[in-house]
Amino acid sequence: MRIQRKRWLARAFRKRREMISVVDRSKEVKRNDILIFSTLRNELIRLPYFLKYYRDMGVDHFFFVDNDSTDGSREFLAGQPDVSLWTAEAGYKRARFGVDWLNWLQFRHAPGHWALTVDVDEFLVYPFCDTRSLHALTDWLDASSIRSFGAMLLDMYPKGSINKQPYTAGQDPFEIASWFDSGNYMISKNRLYGNLWIQGGPRARRFFPDNPERAPALNKIPLVKWDRSYAYVSSTHSILPRGLNLIYDEWGGEKASGCLMHAKFLSTFAGKASEELLRKQHYANSHEYKAYQAQLEDDPDLWCKWSEKYINWRQLEILGLMSKGNWA
Repeated sequence: MRIQRKRWLARAFRKRREMISVVDRSKEVKRNDILIFSTLRNELIRLPYFLKYYRDMGVDHFFFVDNDSTDGSREFLAGQPDVSLWTAEAGYKRARFGVDWLNWLQFRHAPGHWALTVDVDEFLVYPFCDTRSLHALTDWLDASSIRSFGAMLLDMYPKGSINKQPYTAGQDPFEIASWFDSGNYMISKNRLYGNLWIQGGPRARRFFPDNPERAPALNKIPLVKWDRSYAYVSSTHSILPRGLNLIYDEWGGEKASGCLMHAKFLSTFAGKASEELLRKQHYANSHEYKAYQAQLEDDPDLWCKWSEKYINWRQLEILGLMSKGNWA
């Protein structure tokens, strides 16, 4: 594992040449700042709310890699005072789906900081997030000598057709996509890395009903107190050293965890799926987007009679999708 970790870091060092700095405000980052790292392409409509959400939560600085956007995302981000931005025209797949680019930026800018790695359609919900900032969470994690914080990806969706309610820039996406599956999840343990592997939810039952084992992974380790020796292996599903993957308690207790509310299924989804299918830059020959495209022709409704309407984080804890652990 140590050799593999060094190989991923060496690969990130080589891949740094694919990134060109658009604006670097990293000198403004202070010692205890919380940082976000993210890659994107053509996400201009999502960016205003994404930035507002995480600024309100307490994030201090954003590091973005723009993968050759053509919709104005790059120009918008370059004008934000708390954003450092790089652009990369190289293939997303050949950068291990952006992991190599972010591993390099984290190596350079994240050591000693809590780093949150998310896509622009992922919104972290954690215990007491309605009354306590992200800094309160990371202070407690520091005091408890916890270096990583896990979160299950929770696919959110509207009731009715995905295309029924148009999404507009700056809008809270969960005004539209306010429903989720409270069950229907499969959990196993990866023996190599020690991380949990979670699948299920609306994508498994609607897009992969005959092959649920091919549904996208929902396990994430998005929040980490970074060190130069760390490296993500597969998106934020697994990380090295392996100890960072142990975000669960095997002895009958519970460790604190959160959810990443996933605002993928909005009216923008069909266009995004078509674009990504043409680009062929996603995992396993874009089999996920092929499944989406096959179903989108029928204008699918992901809602079912077992769907739950989102209320707050306490609801997610009661349902067993996240936990406050020992944090009181």
